[in-house]
Amino acid sequence: MAIYFVLSKVTIVLWLTIMMVIGARSSEPWSPLQAPKELVDKLSRDPLLISLASTDFGHIIHENPFAIFAPSSINDISNLIKFSNSLPFPFTIAARGQAHSLQGQSMTNNGIVVNMTELNRFKNGVGIVVSEDKSSLGYYADVGGEQIWIDVLHATLERGLTPLSWTDYLFLSVGGTLSNAGISGQSFRFGPQISNVHELDVVTGKGDLVTCSKEKNSDLFYAVLGGLGQFGIITRARIALGPAPTRVKYLRLIYNNFSAFIEDQEHLISLVGLNESNAPDYLEGLLLLNQRPLDISFYPEHDQPRVTSLVTQFGILYVIELVKYYDNNTQEHIDEDVKLLVKGLKFVPTFMFQKDVTYEEFLNRVHPDELNLRSQGLWDVPHPWLNLFVPRSRILDFDEGVFKGIILKQNITAGVVLVYPMNRSKWNDKMSAVTPNEDVFYVVSLLHTAATLDQLEIFKAQNQQILQFCEDASIGVKQYLPQNKTREQWVEQFGPKWKSFEQRKVQFDPNRLLSPGQGIFN
Repeated sequence: MAIYFVLSKVTIVLWLTIMMVIGARSSEPWSPLQAPKELVDKLSRDPLLISLASTDFGHIIHENPFAIFAPSSINDISNLIKFSNSLPFPFTIAARGQAHSLQGQSMTNNGIVVNMTELNRFKNGVGIVVSEDKSSLGYYADVGGEQIWIDVLHATLERGLTPLSWTDYLFLSVGGTLSNAGISGQSFRFGPQISNVHELDVVTGKGDLVTCSKEKNSDLFYAVLGGLGQFGIITRARIALGPAPTRVKYLRLIYNNFSAFIEDQEHLISLVGLNESNAPDYLEGLLLLNQRPLDISFYPEHDQPRVTSLVTQFGILYVIELVKYYDNNTQEHIDEDVKLLVKGLKFVPTFMFQKDVTYEEFLNRVHPDELNLRSQGLWDVPHPWLNLFVPRSRILDFDEGVFKGIILKQNITAGVVLVYPMNRSKWNDKMSAVTPNEDVFYVVSLLHTAATLDQLEIFKAQNQQILQFCEDASIGVKQYLPQNKTREQWVEQFGPKWKSFEQRKVQFDPNRLLSPGQGIFN
């Protein structure tokens, strides 16, 4: 949610007077009285804004910042960071876009939250600029870190273009997803979003505004991509673009056997590089559990009874989501392409279903669900999600130990559970993001929603049980959107990358100001 608050001169004077008294009577390490006026004018301690900034999409952790900072330019962010560094006891700084973090990663306790969405007010509609480099890059979009992906989609589609790699939900900030990785069903083919960035503008933890790429200031470029906000605040990203399709064939194939399910997924992602025209454009997998409420809305109404009967019979079904893009030039043979794509796949006979939708409808498919949940008051509730990368060599063990041994056995309504493979070759190991060290690994996302505090505690306990199983069985998982609590856990998370991660922190944010909510160095 955008945060807008402008202090009147009278309010500023009153606030400074109050802060002078507070500063004299408390152990507060700094006072706004020390700050330059151009920074003070952009700080707010409005209780409503403080409250909004003290939570996130996870609705699990709550941390009150000291103040909210509303920048009108990139220089404002740079000056704020430099001011903090000038103090004997610097304050921490958390850049906040859409605050879709799960465990307080976008917060700071008694520091300053930078409301990145404020930059939209001063860009006069030029936060997304589509260009062409005829010499090397081809088409690209220069996008402000505060921009959200749905707006990037709209701006690029106007030119018949599109980014290549997405997230499942598009109302996320560009800077936010690039600080993690940005994954979805296109990632097996094009890599995560961080693999599709040509260049960045970054304000480092020293307050320096730096343009970086693989060729220029590459240490910072690789550090920031997947760096969990530890080294700098992304203020611009140059995103690779390609031709945009107009429509998609959107398929779901139902399996009752996990081995067949993963074998077919791995076959499909292996087509990349062999015959690109025959490869899928998107692939994800999900679980269909014999739990209520059973979401079978995708399937035709007349087929829903037999889908329900099948999941009741087996207790757990596995579903491949498969997409093939097309446009006017490829429309006449798209049905043949789909037949070729699914030929030989081992799904349950007659349990293949498909829709034909626009490209934008497909990419933005989560938004109608969001609107529905908001209307029921079920969006701004706790989300005790758990996202893991599981080595391909241990995914069968994970199925037995977690899907069947914990989730199905405990019969707690699981919500959405995603399971789909990635090609590690599409990730750049120089970047901060970490994956299992196998050619293929699986994304497993447990997207729980807790309507009550009791449910929240049940899901948190289940997540901990899953992590404990993985540790006891030496599964070798890596957390995506990690929620580690100790230094030892972070060292294990980053593995061989930890030493360089630490060194980069010293190099780019020596006072450890940025993204304290991650809990890595604070």
